[in-house]
Amino acid sequence: VQLVESGGGLVQPGGSLRLSCVASGFTFSMYDMSWYRQAPGKERELVARISSTGGNTDYADSVKGRFTISRDNAKNTVYLQMNSLKPEDTAVYYCRARFSAYDYWGQGTQVTVSS
Repeated sequence: VQLVESGGGLVQPGGSLRLSCVASGFTFSMYDMSWYRQAPGKERELVARISSTGGNTDYADSVKGRFTISRDNAKNTVYLQMNSLKPEDTAVYYCRARFSAYDYWGQGTQVTVSS
């Protein structure tokens, strides 16, 4: 089982990034997918989640209207489009796959928002 995140980097405030998480080793289309983030000295927090079919999404209040989660089950990939980025969005971003008792995490990708 693997979840591999990519797309992180350094961006100026107000900029955009799109994160990708490619899954392998399990039936991706059966799993609810989520993005979490963890800033230095803070607990890991839920950013956004999407149901297995993509029909339902949910967002943290801090990112509503700026971030969009989506998935492509044909490509075993979940995305996080991040717009209007703020310095407080700086964190390591992780994707997570959950189905019943099965729970997998990626290794994370660093997002730094700074001028």
